[in-house]
Amino acid sequence: MTIASSFRHFDELQPFNDRQQLLECISVTAEGPDVMTFGFKADKDSWFRYLPGQFVTLELPVAPDDPVMRTYTLSSTPSRPFSIAVTVKAQASSIGTRWMFENLKPGMKLKAFGPLGDFSFVRHPGDKYLFISAGSGITPMMSMTRWMADCAPQTDVSFLSCARQPDDLLFRDELENISRNMPNLNLGFIVETHAPRHSWHGLRGRIETSKLALLAPDFRERTVFCCGPEPFMRGVKSMLESVGFDMNRYHEESFQPANAPDPAELAIRAGAGEADATAVATITFTMAGKEAKCQPGQTILQTARSAGVRIGAACEGGLCGTCRVMKISGEVDMNHNGGILDDEIDEGYILACCSRPIGDVQIEA
Repeated sequence: MTIASSFRHFDELQPFNDRQQLLECISVTAEGPDVMTFGFKADKDSWFRYLPGQFVTLELPVAPDDPVMRTYTLSSTPSRPFSIAVTVKAQASSIGTRWMFENLKPGMKLKAFGPLGDFSFVRHPGDKYLFISAGSGITPMMSMTRWMADCAPQTDVSFLSCARQPDDLLFRDELENISRNMPNLNLGFIVETHAPRHSWHGLRGRIETSKLALLAPDFRERTVFCCGPEPFMRGVKSMLESVGFDMNRYHEESFQPANAPDPAELAIRAGAGEADATAVATITFTMAGKEAKCQPGQTILQTARSAGVRIGAACEGGLCGTCRVMKISGEVDMNHNGGILDDEIDEGYILACCSRPIGDVQIEA
């Protein structure tokens, strides 16, 4: 087969469907110390429909009979819809990411869920933006900036990237190239430390108000997107709050679980009395042929595990969509964080990790 035979016009393709298709790895690129970018295409002729800044969940065959789920933000842009990419950093304790580094090669196929997520300027529009990232938290900012460079190069963006040392500043060269064609893209880089070999002449230390005001003097007028390690995001949020920033314009990528509603709230939503909300429900898992008692407050996923029924899950916070299952009958209270689409809910799908039964329920699992 020649490369010419693989060409397809856009209108000949269908959007990627994570229920029917796999991802095929097409490239592996080293980006920095313990950081790699993995590129994928659909295993069938398809294109990818998603928002800049969204994520996918990959099912990684770390063990033959016990795959692990890992959620990664897309660093690619939907303005180039024939492939997607994730840029990931492997920590010393990483399991799934280390498996990718050591085993994932072009031609291999993986099951994926998504793309999904709410962390995008499309969902939180503003007149001008401030992107603040640390380490591999730069990936959603790259997705959004790459889209802007392709489709809206006049967008006003201040882009701050923080790292431990200059070698850890991901995509620095690409950002500087993009800025040549985006006149309103202003870049700022901050490193905690550097060695003589780096010849670093930029800002040093950690991000603070004085550095922020120097790099983005009008930051109070901007819509802020922040992503990085949890301590980093807490620090940025606290810094902005301390200077009176309008936190309605602050957005961060966080994978925190959805809060469970109390039994009284479940009763109100169910249109029943409080006694019904505190009753033990029976969950029938039709594919496994099992029934299990669900105690008040427990989720479908927790009950499935206690009954020995396997439902794949990654974030367990209603974000990634990995635990999506079909509800055949009954009612549930689902308090999710954007990991399921409205049309999927209309079809009868729920997220097991954040759904609590209101009465007896049948699940296709």
